[in-house]
Amino acid sequence: MSKTALLFAGQGAQSVGMGCSLSRDSAVARVWFERAHAALGYDLARLCFDGPEGELAKTENAQPGIFLVGWVAFQRLRERVPGLAFQAAAGLSLGEFTALAAAGVLTFEDAIRMVRQRGRFMQEACEATRGGMAAIIGLDEPATRAVCAEAGVELANLNCPGQLVISGPAAGLARACELAKARGARKALPLAVAGAFHSRLMASARAKLEAALAEVPIGLPAVLVIANVTGRPHGAPSDIHRRLVEQVTSPVRWEASMRHLLGEGYTRFIELGPGKTLSGFMKRIDPGVQILNVADAESLDATAKALTDGATGQPGTRG
Repeated sequence: MSKTALLFAGQGAQSVGMGCSLSRDSAVARVWFERAHAALGYDLARLCFDGPEGELAKTENAQPGIFLVGWVAFQRLRERVPGLAFQAAAGLSLGEFTALAAAGVLTFEDAIRMVRQRGRFMQEACEATRGGMAAIIGLDEPATRAVCAEAGVELANLNCPGQLVISGPAAGLARACELAKARGARKALPLAVAGAFHSRLMASARAKLEAALAEVPIGLPAVLVIANVTGRPHGAPSDIHRRLVEQVTSPVRWEASMRHLLGEGYTRFIELGPGKTLSGFMKRIDPGVQILNVADAESLDATAKALTDGATGQPGTRG
């Protein structure tokens, strides 16, 4: 029997209009958008649907917005496939909160409020420091680590073979990009982000998140949930708290997370939320597995059909 893992998007996946087609004529979607409004005190759904882009791109809005659209995609898929079974969940950066909520560790309201606070804390840290991030394409991890050490920056995301992200002070990033190109990277380019996420420049956000999380009940996961920091399953509630705090200043070990699931026999991965970034990573990690996604009404239809066909013994789709 196929083992299924749900994957939830992280920051950078946001775009104006996200979630709009998923909500069309859907009472299920309306319920969750209304609950988000009540939990946060403002109409996040409207911001996701209509923008403006500059407001949605702010970290304090992008993070809960992506969480909300990923959660609604999850609920719409459960509506369309009532027998939906999954044995694991993982999420990139803020997506780890969505994965934990899907596993019953956090309530929806606690999770979306916490993601909103996390985004605000990180935005404040960005404004207090002058940092950023850059993608390094085509250079392996040891060589990239050497570049980081020489330039005074940090490895922030280990996404998939040949794609790493570094983070740190602006001057250091410029130097690191020069070094990476000189040492064989095909590309080394700055990313359009607010600051140096997953680096020491987020230390103030880490401290604030630790205090905020202490006020939130954390339960045991009903399914396996992979921690970004370790690339291994979460443990007890106290460990979940610690890993979520560490994640703010630590690298996201996404490739290691996916390889752990592959090693445990997972052969179907369903990305939920805006974009298809995680699907793209998985194609680089293991193109032989089944990769589905739910980002809008069209992809919801395709994924529901693939899962239903699979349940009746007909071939599923690979995307």
